[in-house]
Amino acid sequence: MLKEWIDNSWTLFIDRDGVINKRIFGDYVKKTTDFHFEKGVFEFFKFANTHFHKIIVVTNQQGVGKGLMTLSELELIHDFMKNTIQINSGRIDQIYAATNLKNDNLDTRKPLPFMGLKAKKDFPTIDFTKSIMIGDTDSDILFGKKLGMKTILINSKELVTEKPDFSVSTLADLIF
Repeated sequence: MLKEWIDNSWTLFIDRDGVINKRIFGDYVKKTTDFHFEKGVFEFFKFANTHFHKIIVVTNQQGVGKGLMTLSELELIHDFMKNTIQINSGRIDQIYAATNLKNDNLDTRKPLPFMGLKAKKDFPTIDFTKSIMIGDTDSDILFGKKLGMKTILINSKELVTEKPDFSVSTLADLIF
């Protein structure tokens, strides 16, 4: 399905909780033992590795801002995620995590475009019109739309009112 839209000049932006790993509703992934990959993640990242120019994770992680975990603990979780995906023939080029609380004075959280603009600054070849945002919430879809990306919703328990360009049940559904 994605093969029809993209070539290897495209950038993939992808949410973490509920897309790459199982989301813990009402709580946070605070350590690597809480991190459980969603179905089809490894197959998808193996596909993405050869079909996207850049693969960027953008994730809201206010558990750090709430003091429920440290930035070092979050980095351990992200290292675990990146290394496990790499062992399974995938890759992640960069992870941007908004660790502030909702409505802080300096709010970097989705749906605000801060993480996307930071990625564009770090990787100037990113073209938002040749980018896809995959997520499972309204904030993910709005983030992608604000930057002019195509949007794909992973259906979950989350109530979503924003209309994505496409929706699927799992990441693996995108590679067929």
